[in-house]
Amino acid sequence: MKIILASASPRRLSLLRDIGLNPQVIAAHIDENSIPGNSPEEKARHCALAKALAVADQVEEGLIIGADTVVVLGDEVLGKPASKEEAKEMLACLSGRTHRVITGLAVVDAGSGCRVSGHETTEVTFRRLTPDEIACYVASGEPMDKAGAYGIQALGSLLVKGIRGCYFNVVGLPLARLAKMCKEFDLDLLIELAPYASHAQELGGHGNAGREAGR
Repeated sequence: MKIILASASPRRLSLLRDIGLNPQVIAAHIDENSIPGNSPEEKARHCALAKALAVADQVEEGLIIGADTVVVLGDEVLGKPASKEEAKEMLACLSGRTHRVITGLAVVDAGSGCRVSGHETTEVTFRRLTPDEIACYVASGEPMDKAGAYGIQALGSLLVKGIRGCYFNVVGLPLARLAKMCKEFDLDLLIELAPYASHAQELGGHGNAGREAGR
């Protein structure tokens, strides 16, 4: 079965490649401000589904993955910083506190129109950061394209004291939940991909990035 990622996120693509998938990438263009939602969780689910459906309209077949990640501190949703000063302000607010990372996830079968959606929540606790640490991290440029002004998988890992929940959700794609959702379409990612990962290890490789599930 052809897999399509409705996102231009290099982090989501990397996660899928790490488990042995090499999806086609078709970035979805939607007006997220027009998507309804009474809570951050509902909004993330609706945005993820809207992205997947937007791409489904462009293709005849394939299993399409849509995702939308938001960072929530208390009742405030933290988006991507518009400036370095805003990034510093976000990080100062997160310092020494626990926040939630919510990823809405949707899978749509373009051929049948069948769809399933949900969300994953992970709690992330930052250690207390000094002004110099915040300034250095912002100067690295890493926070500028990320919700909440940090990425957990690179330099941002040095800011995190601990997490409760799915690590991959914080990166941008909760893989275990994705696998569960794919079963709704009779696609078991572990059973499908494990033989190819084992073969790649025997050959001294790091997985089969060229593998398409079910094919």
